[in-house]
Amino acid sequence: MDNLTFANSILLVEGLKIIPQSSYPVFILLLLVYVFIMVSNIGLIILISTEKNLHHPMHFLFCNLPLNDIMGTTVILPRLMQDILRETSERYMTYVECVVQAYFVHVFAVACHYVLMIMAFDRYVAICNPLLNIIKINNNQLNQKSTAAIMTNKMVVKLSASAWGLAVVMVSILLGLTIRLSRCRSKIENPFCDNASLFKLSCENVIVNNVFGIVYTVIVFTLSLGSVFITYGKIATVCITSKNKSLNSKAMKTCSTHIAVYIIMFVSCASFIFLHRFPEYSESRKLASIMFHIVPPGLNPVVYGLQTKEIRQTFIKFWCRKK
Repeated sequence: MDNLTFANSILLVEGLKIIPQSSYPVFILLLLVYVFIMVSNIGLIILISTEKNLHHPMHFLFCNLPLNDIMGTTVILPRLMQDILRETSERYMTYVECVVQAYFVHVFAVACHYVLMIMAFDRYVAICNPLLNIIKINNNQLNQKSTAAIMTNKMVVKLSASAWGLAVVMVSILLGLTIRLSRCRSKIENPFCDNASLFKLSCENVIVNNVFGIVYTVIVFTLSLGSVFITYGKIATVCITSKNKSLNSKAMKTCSTHIAVYIIMFVSCASFIFLHRFPEYSESRKLASIMFHIVPPGLNPVVYGLQTKEIRQTFIKFWCRKK
């Protein structure tokens, strides 16, 4: 067949292998998870945007995370829940729909790392700058820089635009290399579409796609993992140097929860990318890929939202006022 025939081809999505008796329980479970993720993330954005006492660069920067979580969950779960109630042979999707889904899947995955890198830098500025000021004041050396002078609204806009812009550009290149390939297969061996599933449809040589995908993934993972742990390592060093026990306790509590969520996100993301290279572990790969789109978006509002004192207090006041 020529490329024109393939342009409007229909793909069969393998989906999850669930016995008929478990279809409705799994559907209800995923629906409840999806509702929780959407309500918590949208509620957090509304809370930050409407409460004036939360109109600070740190909280505006944080809004990137729930926005990304809403996108990443919405692009996967509604379609997945729909397929669960269908027969395996009826889970069809057009090639265009598959490409669009894969595009947003990868933007979500890449933006997760970029946004968390920026938030780690923000944590460093917020925690280390006051502690360094205390240390220098004790040594009669007043540091004139403040957190507000570094993380301004203008800086937040620049960092956010850089994160999203880089994600969009790099994913466009990634998918562009795949779209150029002709296709000889029509089955997506995954619960949803991603780049690897798309270029596996081709019988051409896909070494360029594999190399670019692996190299870019390694670069993103290295930068993400390195920057996060270097940043938190510096925070720990400053905390050890400082003698302020209350600030140290608060800093370590904040960092530990952030690192825990980051590790969950990193492991689930790395697992399904790595397992794509091993067909015998297809079911494990499917589970890891779905967990990546469920667990971090569900935990982020709790850990990053309610763990922040200002957001937690505002939420409690808002809840009591409504009741």
